[in-house]
Amino acid sequence: MQILAVCRRRSEAFAPEAFSAELLEDEAEAARTLYALGVLRSGWSREDVPGACLMLEAADVDAARDALLTLPLYAREMLEVQFIPLRGYRGFGPRA
Repeated sequence: MQILAVCRRRSEAFAPEAFSAELLEDEAEAARTLYALGVLRSGWSREDVPGACLMLEAADVDAARDALLTLPLYAREMLEVQFIPLRGYRGFGPRA
């Protein structure tokens, strides 16, 4: 199942310096690992707020949450994440 994870840095709870370059590099490396495993299908940085939108492939939302726990920011509760399970759009299916 595909799941869209809409992520936002919890900048109201964490000072900007908490999001250090080293921690962000660890985050990127963990994301690359999820990509190599086929869990992270694609990702985009957000323009509106610091964060990302990630397209995940997982059995269900709980499995997607477990996968994102490998990301240092999410594991440290520095990210707010909305998980949106998706299904195929009916407009692209066969017509009756």
